Order: sequence, then C-alpha cells, then structure tokens
Amino acid sequence: MGHPDLTASTLASLEEELRERLAAFAKAGKAGLVRAGRGLPLAFGRAAREAGLALVTVLPAHNRVPARLAEPDRKAAGELLLLSEQVRLLEYDPESHGSCVTADESLLRSCARVLAIWDGSPSNGRDWTAHLVAFARSHGLDVEVLWPHEAQHKPAREAPS
Repeated sequence: MGHPDLTASTLASLEEELRERLAAFAKAGKAGLVRAGRGLPLAFGRAAREAGLALVTVLPAHNRVPARLAEPDRKAAGELLLLSEQVRLLEYDPESHGSCVTADESLLRSCARVLAIWDGSPSNGRDWTAHLVAFARSHGLDVEVLWPHEAQHKPAREAPS
C-alpha cells in the first residue's frame, strides 16, 4: 500500500527496492497481495514477479462479477493479472474513496506483514496511506515503511481560478 501520486522515477526506484525485499518472502514461501491499479500496485506486482514471489491480485467486483475499472487502471490490471498466480474478487466500488478504504482494510486483515510506501504525512482525505498504516498497526500487523530519500510526489494540480 502507499501513495498513489508517485513520480515515474520514484516508482522505478521503489520497484528495485521492493524486488530486493520481496526475494526473502519468496524464499520463505510467502505470497504478495495487491489491489489492482496503476502506479504502485503495478510496481509491486512487477517486483514480486522478478523476486519469484507468488502474487495474488484483487479485482473489484459488483454482484460477484468483475467490475469495470477506470481506463487508466485497466491496462495495469491486465498486466497484474498476467503476473499473478491467483486472482480474487472483492465487492467494492473502485470509484468510491470510502469503498476502497473498506476494501483495503478487509485485505489488511488477511495479511501478516505490510509494506507501506509512505512519507509519514497525515491522511489528507484523498490519500489514505496514513490511515491504513495506523489501521494495520492497531490490528497487530508487522508494518514496514519504505520511503526512499529521493522519492517524490507528482505535482498537485492547480485549482482552477
């Protein structure tokens, strides 16, 4: 889990760092779990595959049928499906912030360890990484926070005048 607004260079750097960390999990016979999407989920999936870690990708569902993803996430989800050993459907609306938070909380409950790509910032209502880190810790999960010193966010869009 982590920030959805990372630059391409930050994602490339993280993919390399994740690959190294995930190799140990692969040797221990563990699996990685990711909710389908572009950016960090795809970087995680690629790193998991290269590290030899089994990958489980979660797709949104509506009435037990895969839900339609927004155009920017569709291509990434397709690649994640090709990288995965398993696919799970989870009832949530990928266009709803609250629904995504609930889905992530549900997924965290099935994890033993969480790798969070987080800069330590508080939750701002749009980026719920701080909330999910606190949630995972409050449920006794082992949380490892990664934030490379060169990591950068994409510039925020300027509000219309």
